[in-house]
Amino acid sequence: MTMPFDTSGPFPPIDTILPHRGTMLLLDSIVALSDESLRAHATVHGDAWYADAKGAMPAWIGIELMAQAIAAHVALIAMRKGEQARPGVLLGSRSYEALRPSFARGSRLVVSATELLRSEAGHGAYECAIAIDDVCCAQAVVKVFQPTDFRSFIEGSVSS
Repeated sequence: MTMPFDTSGPFPPIDTILPHRGTMLLLDSIVALSDESLRAHATVHGDAWYADAKGAMPAWIGIELMAQAIAAHVALIAMRKGEQARPGVLLGSRSYEALRPSFARGSRLVVSATELLRSEAGHGAYECAIAIDDVCCAQAVVKVFQPTDFRSFIEGSVSS
């Protein structure tokens, strides 16, 4: 059974949900959650490390926004169950489609992630989008992996 979006909040502060810190934490807050989906806000800061000469965020950063939305979804679902989310990795996307070259300084982005697939082995896929004022600016199906033993996975990846 699909749970409808919970927009009542308040949701925990984003820095208690994601492990990202400092300038690598790109999401501002969670605004809606269901068993399969999450919506979050992010603001384009003109003085951020990613900002171009006009203070805009290059659209290629969008894949990281999507990955952080997925990580937040996984973490909040685990928290609901009284568990802690296992670390995961972004495997990639067959097609990340940016419908504009950048997101303008000061833009309020709405990042959405909807789960399409989750396997017992830890593989997942999410349909993601970034919108500004209800206009889609980027979209992708993003593939992720949550290994049972993250440390062994990383050590095995480095040694091979």
